[in-house]
Amino acid sequence: MAKINENYLKLPGNYLFAEIGKRVAKFQAENPDAEIIRLGIGDVTQPLPKVCIDAMTKAALELGDAKTFRGYGPEQGYDFLREKISEWNYKKRGLEISAEEIFISDGSKCDCGNIQEIFSQDSKIAIADPVYPVYLDTNVMAGRTGNLKSDGRFENVIYLPCTAENNFSPAPPTEKVDLIYLCSPNNPTGTTLDKKILSDWVACAKENNSVILYDAAYAAYITEKNIPRSIYEIEGAKDVAIEFRSFSKTAGFTGTRCGYVVIPENLTGTTSSGEKILLKNLWLRRQTTKFNGTAYIVQRGAEAIYSDEGQAQVKKLIDYYMTNAKIIREGLAKIGLTAYGGVNAPYIWLKTPDNMPSWKFFDKLLNEANVVGTPGAGFGPCGENYFRLTSFGSYENTVEAVERIVK
Repeated sequence: MAKINENYLKLPGNYLFAEIGKRVAKFQAENPDAEIIRLGIGDVTQPLPKVCIDAMTKAALELGDAKTFRGYGPEQGYDFLREKISEWNYKKRGLEISAEEIFISDGSKCDCGNIQEIFSQDSKIAIADPVYPVYLDTNVMAGRTGNLKSDGRFENVIYLPCTAENNFSPAPPTEKVDLIYLCSPNNPTGTTLDKKILSDWVACAKENNSVILYDAAYAAYITEKNIPRSIYEIEGAKDVAIEFRSFSKTAGFTGTRCGYVVIPENLTGTTSSGEKILLKNLWLRRQTTKFNGTAYIVQRGAEAIYSDEGQAQVKKLIDYYMTNAKIIREGLAKIGLTAYGGVNAPYIWLKTPDNMPSWKFFDKLLNEANVVGTPGAGFGPCGENYFRLTSFGSYENTVEAVERIVK
């Protein structure tokens, strides 16, 4: 008899976005004429930048010629992309991150979920609340969290409340933890961590020999100059932090799939006997065993944004979505709803009217306005009475959705 991994049974109900899809499909079946506008899942709607299309077309033609054909690529990514990332995202900003410290993948969601595999089973984790579900769920699946309690929290997880009262900036815990998940700009709240807060976290990690798992997938959306785009802008962060980045929202690669993780050369973990081991080497071993690499065509497309022309096209794309964010934020303000985010991130985190439960607000918005968002409760207990809207719809749909919500 094949026994299952019973940790999966500890997960509460459906994956958040699967549950949203289920409810929307039921509503659409019952209301076939309803024109639903989706501002829930953070999926982009605008075409890829032209430089990416041109580069991928050229790469596809290369694969059609025996002289330039390529088969398996390096699991850690082609040097041409790793070097461009190193130069444009880090060295141009005064940060010494080498190409050898960068690992190309098929998206930061996978990296954020898979990174826990290189750490011990008894690692104590700290996560923000509310939080992107992948951080928590993958640790549940791995058996690291214990059981779900009646308050909606897992018994072996340290939760870091992110609320309006603390400006959605989690404070370091009083007890020692091994792995710390941070996200800035944050998904779901759309808020950011400033240099002071990040410096406190780096100091905490150093003091406790912890590793920070820093999700910077939305770094390209930061508009305020005092907000770090990389945790490596903080002195000492290379000693304690792994950074995740993505092309999904930066260049519209949600369906094309490309991201990367940065693991500094000298960042270590320890064995049970206290021996220091380079985390970079463990990740390389994991990737060469379980991953065949990101497609050559896709990596050529990603490389294309690292030029003056590519950067201009990416900025135009980001400006488009941030215009939508402003429309949503200002529309909600008109009807007296309190909202956060939408300044350095493509997410708006709104307080539900009269503290309405977030799933009830979801149903109200779907039934009365035919607009789909994401219930805050799906991101953790502190997300209750909040609701997330994304700015990734088309401009026309965003305007129409806000008009419906206002009415």
